[in-house]
Amino acid sequence: MIGLGRGGLELPRQRVGVSRWRRFRARFDWPLFLAVLAIAGVGLLNLYSATHGTRHAVKFDQQVVRMIIGVAVFYVATFVDYRNLVRIAWFALGFTILALFVVTLIGDLGMAKGSQRWLAAGPVRLQPSELVKLAVILVLAKMAQDHETSPMTWAQVAPRLAVLIIPVLLIAMQPDLGSSILVVMIIVSIGFLCVRNLWPLVGVTVVGLMFIPVLWENMHAYQRQRVLAFLDPSTDPTGSGWHTRQSIFAVGSGRMTGKGFMEGTQNQFDFLPEHWTDFPFSVWAEEWGFLGSIVLLGVFAFLLFWIVSVALAARERAGAIICIGVAAMFFWHMVVNIAMVLGVAPVVGVTLPFISYGGSSLITCFFAVGLVSSISLRRHGF
Repeated sequence: MIGLGRGGLELPRQRVGVSRWRRFRARFDWPLFLAVLAIAGVGLLNLYSATHGTRHAVKFDQQVVRMIIGVAVFYVATFVDYRNLVRIAWFALGFTILALFVVTLIGDLGMAKGSQRWLAAGPVRLQPSELVKLAVILVLAKMAQDHETSPMTWAQVAPRLAVLIIPVLLIAMQPDLGSSILVVMIIVSIGFLCVRNLWPLVGVTVVGLMFIPVLWENMHAYQRQRVLAFLDPSTDPTGSGWHTRQSIFAVGSGRMTGKGFMEGTQNQFDFLPEHWTDFPFSVWAEEWGFLGSIVLLGVFAFLLFWIVSVALAARERAGAIICIGVAAMFFWHMVVNIAMVLGVAPVVGVTLPFISYGGSSLITCFFAVGLVSSISLRRHGF
């Protein structure tokens, strides 16, 4: 029955709930979600091949649980209005900076071979550097929203950029050069794609490039060894050049159609180090070949294209910048990881989104796509 409320007719709550659920299903971004599920499914298939029958087999079960949690996080992020997250962007960045300080003091040394990157609480481990990427994207969206009608002056931009550099430096000190570079690339990508006047950003970029010699002098010895091994893997083929050489062998041996599922020798005989985290693309290329690699890259390309299309259709500038930031995050993760696998970039420990084993990275990726889904949903007025 229809009851009379203070404002007149009042529909039964059950019918209102059903109507809202139908509107959600009709306006939910299914292509985005299905593309993510496809890549995540490839990740699980690849991880099973990389760990089955070894002492690392438990990693597959752990990743399945993380995938389920990730899908739940995706739906939570979809239902939450992204504009509420933009409002608290600076608080989110402050929280991640605080977490990075705590990592520096009491971080877990056991998971990254001497690097302090994780906060551990029993079985739960959190890598704050992954959360920094999302916080930085939200802060940049907040800056654009606050100055949508009047462009920011250099005097306004400079102190905000200085704050954004703090987490970059803290991540580099862990040391985690790969993640710190990725945060910088996200900032630069959003800047070049979204600001009206590029010249100040060009100046900042040039000044940053001038500090590369200073960065080299302050790098850890193993980091310099990785760069030198990238330039010439044959100088230390059984040491710092081992990862790159074995990865190139794995990719090349896959040829056109691959050796078949769980038939890759570099993978199955454990010649390829860290092939469930840093080098999962090598496993995939060896077993599924050039054609399988093209298919996987094609799904990634579709995901990036779709995120950019959501940015173009966003109702607000803040939503568009969040989408551009998420697309940039995925793009640079893919480029750096695959370039590392192919031997055209140094080994810096950057994950491949939804494919590499790991909790913090996977949950961050699902949350990032959930933000895009939230923006897509609300462009229809949901």
